[in-house]
Amino acid sequence: MSPFEITMLACFGASWPFSIYRVWRTRSATGKSIVFLALVLVGYIAGITHKVLYATDPVVVLYALNAAMVSIDLALSIRYRGGPPATPARAGNRA
Repeated sequence: MSPFEITMLACFGASWPFSIYRVWRTRSATGKSIVFLALVLVGYIAGITHKVLYATDPVVVLYALNAAMVSIDLALSIRYRGGPPATPARAGNRA
């Protein structure tokens, strides 16, 4: 178990909740790359696979937490990729 690996996973893990919250709050995934998120998720899955098959240690929990957060971010980004929902115009606000 490397302290550098733990630090990397903790730093990445600290950023995902902010990303998830922004998409959830704004209902918009503008500027988000679904391909990028999918590639990051594949990377975390590869890390989990390596830890399970070759170097089992507790750091696999950090990989799993990060993979779960990226999965949530990816799902929200797919759901809201078209931007925020349109709001109907009110009768008094016609241009």
